[in-house]
Amino acid sequence: MLLLAIGIVLALAQGVQAGVTRHYNFTIQSHKVSKLCSTKHIISVNRKFPGPTIHLDEGDRVVVKVTNRVPHNMTIHWHGVRQLRSAWFDGPAYITQCPIQPNQTFTYNFTVTEQRGTLWWHAHINWLRATVHGAFIIHPKPGLGYPFPKPEKEVPLVFSEWWKSDVFKVVKQALGTGGGPNISDAFTINGKPGPLYNCSSQDVFVLNALPGKTYLLRLVNAVLNTELFFAIANHTLTVVEADAGYVKPFNTNVVVIAPGQTMNLLVTANQAPGRYFMAAHSYESGQNVTFDNTTVTAIFQYQQASSSSPPVLPPLPFFNDTKPVTAFNNKLRKLATPEDPIAVPQTVDQHLFFTVGLAVENCPPGASNKTCQGPNGGRFAASVNNITFTVPTTAILQAHYFNTPGVYSTDFPFSPLVKFNYTGPSLKNLNSINGTRTKVAVLPYGANVELILQDTSIVTTESHPIHLHGYNFYVVGTGFGNYNSSLASTFNLVDPPERNTIGVPVGGWAALRFKTDNPGAWFMHCHLEIHQSWGLDTAFIVNNGKGPSQSLQPPPADLPKC
Repeated sequence: MLLLAIGIVLALAQGVQAGVTRHYNFTIQSHKVSKLCSTKHIISVNRKFPGPTIHLDEGDRVVVKVTNRVPHNMTIHWHGVRQLRSAWFDGPAYITQCPIQPNQTFTYNFTVTEQRGTLWWHAHINWLRATVHGAFIIHPKPGLGYPFPKPEKEVPLVFSEWWKSDVFKVVKQALGTGGGPNISDAFTINGKPGPLYNCSSQDVFVLNALPGKTYLLRLVNAVLNTELFFAIANHTLTVVEADAGYVKPFNTNVVVIAPGQTMNLLVTANQAPGRYFMAAHSYESGQNVTFDNTTVTAIFQYQQASSSSPPVLPPLPFFNDTKPVTAFNNKLRKLATPEDPIAVPQTVDQHLFFTVGLAVENCPPGASNKTCQGPNGGRFAASVNNITFTVPTTAILQAHYFNTPGVYSTDFPFSPLVKFNYTGPSLKNLNSINGTRTKVAVLPYGANVELILQDTSIVTTESHPIHLHGYNFYVVGTGFGNYNSSLASTFNLVDPPERNTIGVPVGGWAALRFKTDNPGAWFMHCHLEIHQSWGLDTAFIVNNGKGPSQSLQPPPADLPKC
């Protein structure tokens, strides 16, 4: 007791307080919204698009009661929150929980441990994250500051989309025809398309800036299927964080952010007073891919500027220019200070090699041509190690915890079942799918894992933003072409960036390392929503370690049932 009291006194003396519990109520509901000359009902949280921003301090407990008032199943995923021993609250439908059914409630209850920065939350079922999403901001513990000068103001910038059509119909049409999906009608920044679109001259987000002051922009890419370039006209951006991990600050004129990723930037109002566009448009690395090639804008406005002066538009890279993407990502390095230590595994216990990419399934015998509109008269599919993932009807975590048979198999291959020249030019007729199944990979607690993600060119090489639930990982290497083991000598084991979502380079590979210190069932998938729907997914089961502190907690009493 004396030691405990001394510890509390010391913590208070240093300005570090114990975490508090923060309560939120989320009501999922439909409401009418008008944009781009159209009016439609959208599904959102608390009638907000984007949804409410959650603010908390590192170490706080978060309690969110979610009430579903729409005729669709629902889940909420807390993207990037590690959910240490609390996988029940991670949120992907049929992976860690059965969905919240209409007119039902579920309370997410978890503690944010050893994390700070910008993350986000979103629906994790049936493309509903198109409108059900919001920022999740973790401030440093009270008394602790940032590793950079305190900004004048912190401003979330959430990139998303406006769809005149129903996203349910979009994915249903794509899966029904076997072809690609239709695209959205506009990108948005904080729910506003900006003045470059028709009928949106007044629907624009404006950041009012004081001359000489520095602002922290918290970027979230909630777009369904598109990576983005972002810039502010005439202003230099300083990157200080990626995926809620501090990085060594560097200056840039353009930022690259993939779906699922978050990023913190500093910008100083040091130009002539005026109005400057903050602008974003697509980075699309795949060939012959239909995408939204429009530009979304918001305004960075000096307070002395006339509201009638025309804003300046920043130059952005061409939509398929991979060079600035590579240059930007190569600059990311973890801060790696005593206050923000690094723990990249120096040795490896388990080597994994996963191919990721699109594929084509042959048209089933007797099927209508209307259902086989993919390449070569087939149907689009996607796979990891030649396996197209099938979402079960019972949550994998529940089946694992209660030893329920028949929900999944544990024989997911640790290397591709079909080996070939993964980035070769002549793969159009190769059918690399080796079954559509619910397979998972089982890993022991406490293992140092190295995972190589290899893009493939069966349909087209493409940058794939791969998100791993339950873990951060260190990106120790990336490159183009086919990976081989000799490239391990080039890995950065000193200050690699720590992320939860990695854009695997187009026609290339990414090497990740992490330690399996979080038991549970953890989804890994492409954050391009259509690729996830086509099966570019898999899951890990990490077994319990020794004792309660290394074991999954019991499920909550109100866990939804399938």
